[in-house]
Amino acid sequence: MLKPQLHHSNSTQIPFILHKPFIHGNGNASFPISMHSFRTKNKQNVRVVRFSNSSNIKAVASSTEKSVSVKAVVTVKRTVTGFFSNLGIERGLDDVKDLLGKTLLLELVHTELDPKTGLEKETIKGYAHRTSQEKDVVKYESSFEVPIDFGEVGAIFVENEHHTEMYLQDIVLDGFANGPVHVNCNSWVHSKYDNPQKRVFFSNKSYLPSETPSGLLRLREEELEILRGNGQGERKSFERVYDYDVYNDIGDPDSNIDLKRPVLGGKEHPYPRRCRTGRPRSSTETAIIDADLGFPYFTAIDSLFNEGINLPAPKTLNVSQGFFTSLLPRLFKAISDTEENLLRFETPETMDRDKFFWFRDEEFARQTLSGLNPYSIQLVTEWPLKSKLDPKIYGPPESAITTEIIEQEIKGFMNGPGDGTLRPLAIELTRPPIDGKPQWKDVYTPCWDATGVWLWRLAKAHVLAHDCRQLSEMHPIYRLLHPHFRYTMDINGLARLALINAGGIIETSFSPGKYSMEFSSVAYDKQWQFNLQALPADLISRGMAVEDPNAPHGLKLTIEDYPFANDGLLLWDAIKEDPNCRSWLTRRTNRGGQSLKTPKDLIEIITTIVWVTSGHHAAVNFGQYTYGGYFPNRPTIARTNMPTEEPSKEFWDNFLKKPEGALLQCFPSKIQATKVMAILDVLSNHSPDEEYLGEKIEKAWDENPIYKGVLSRSLTGRLKELEGTIDERNCQ
Repeated sequence: MLKPQLHHSNSTQIPFILHKPFIHGNGNASFPISMHSFRTKNKQNVRVVRFSNSSNIKAVASSTEKSVSVKAVVTVKRTVTGFFSNLGIERGLDDVKDLLGKTLLLELVHTELDPKTGLEKETIKGYAHRTSQEKDVVKYESSFEVPIDFGEVGAIFVENEHHTEMYLQDIVLDGFANGPVHVNCNSWVHSKYDNPQKRVFFSNKSYLPSETPSGLLRLREEELEILRGNGQGERKSFERVYDYDVYNDIGDPDSNIDLKRPVLGGKEHPYPRRCRTGRPRSSTETAIIDADLGFPYFTAIDSLFNEGINLPAPKTLNVSQGFFTSLLPRLFKAISDTEENLLRFETPETMDRDKFFWFRDEEFARQTLSGLNPYSIQLVTEWPLKSKLDPKIYGPPESAITTEIIEQEIKGFMNGPGDGTLRPLAIELTRPPIDGKPQWKDVYTPCWDATGVWLWRLAKAHVLAHDCRQLSEMHPIYRLLHPHFRYTMDINGLARLALINAGGIIETSFSPGKYSMEFSSVAYDKQWQFNLQALPADLISRGMAVEDPNAPHGLKLTIEDYPFANDGLLLWDAIKEDPNCRSWLTRRTNRGGQSLKTPKDLIEIITTIVWVTSGHHAAVNFGQYTYGGYFPNRPTIARTNMPTEEPSKEFWDNFLKKPEGALLQCFPSKIQATKVMAILDVLSNHSPDEEYLGEKIEKAWDENPIYKGVLSRSLTGRLKELEGTIDERNCQ
């Protein structure tokens, strides 16, 4: 007797008599079968019987069902920024909508066209009503009666009946025989009163363009058209257009001619494009305290972490003085919660361990390799050193660092342990011809006498101030990369509003001043190449590694103790060389008649993007407050010249009497320092809904067992191993 295996959730097994017409065998046969009941529109209970045997023959009992009851659960988030009250979900007219159960209108869309008419099938509509609220999420539910012959749901139309936008996290349809349908939204949905056009969200099933089901083709094309801009008109708040433009909005010459800035993005000043949002022109920012007031003593710097700093009462601040209130709401709360209007900073971890860590040359060198900017160091490949800048503008290109200076400094280290670490030998500072004065340059080296020690410390401060200039849907590829670009547009918009705009934080707190963005444009033009953002290519281009097939990762590092490179290469290999991910990409790029000649190129591109937005970004971002929170360790500006740069007799005498005073004068002012510290504190913090590489799988992949295995089986395990390795290294 044949015994077919039946699997069905929420089912019971009963004996069912089958006769010869249904199966080969002698006489009657009794089989364990699976029974499942569906609710139908006329409330009849209909039993659906299925079984299989070695001949793959199926038997289905007769059915009179007309439709299936499907429940939709919509999750609305309290928004990324936390301003849930702005959504108006619990207020005013929208309360009435909720009470009436008409908050969201949902329409189910079939994946295929009607085979009889060749037209799109009529959608199935239903209103969603609020059912629960817990902390950061609100749940809405809707019920549908879906005809048996409707087929697979490929998309959902959503119409927001509220008067304000709301943030939809996901929609789950439950009740279909093949299991629930998941729809990831993660998007704002505008009010129908702002724009009557419904939003469309596609199910989590991914398709290459040539594989798109017939019922979704038009919707896919229309969605792409909505997202593409034409460079015309002013963007409205509900629009999702990804239109691009040059950086022509960081200046504000209408209010002050001194705030005129060049356009970045043309031939004269190359620069990557920004998202064209139609945001109003940048407003100027006025310092809320004396912009030139510095710190008289080092203990005054320490007081930022102990006693705090006095600020004007928030109620007295006008719009132009709203830096702390508008850009940093968390900081504003810290101020307003105290009666004395004190702004108190958290002590950075580096300073907490060692108050004088920033003084030491070993730490200066270590942070060059594993600090905020481990991307600048380059190997010297030509000697003597010679500048590549135009000598007609910047003066003689020959360096003042001679062979004799280097040999003298190396001798001191050659007698040491030679542990393969980086040591600073010399610093050259150069001032180009200006105001009728010729070029000035000088070389500073580690020194033991009192004057030389302070000159060396000042020279390091100038180096650090200059180094701070470099601070930092249906398609399967879209879904692979989407988590790595969250909030990118928001962050860039905020940056143009208060960070890189004329008179903003960068210009008022960093050494290049109003030329900061122009410098960035020059660096982008001369140095930035996408292919060099790949970690191995970057290390090789800077002379910090050479190809070596016998070395780990195929690279031999020039400096063995280079934590950023050592740890980064582990992560790079995990992203790129996972064989399952590589084979998945190769298969997917050779389907649907859209084969790529070199799938390896696609793998390299995606690996680079994922690396830059994960490992690279983490390395230069999350340590900003740790290293820059105590600003003497990473000053963003040098406000004074070196004491040896054509000093007056009075200045030189004062330097000899109180050299630490010269260093304090060189450091940022109080307002410059506190602005940057506040920004670094915010940028260094993780988002409340932070996503970590390999931590969870995109729902679109999770629903497909093949993709799920490819993307999780080896990568997640490998990342856990790497985490342990890096933690162990950090403890050494």
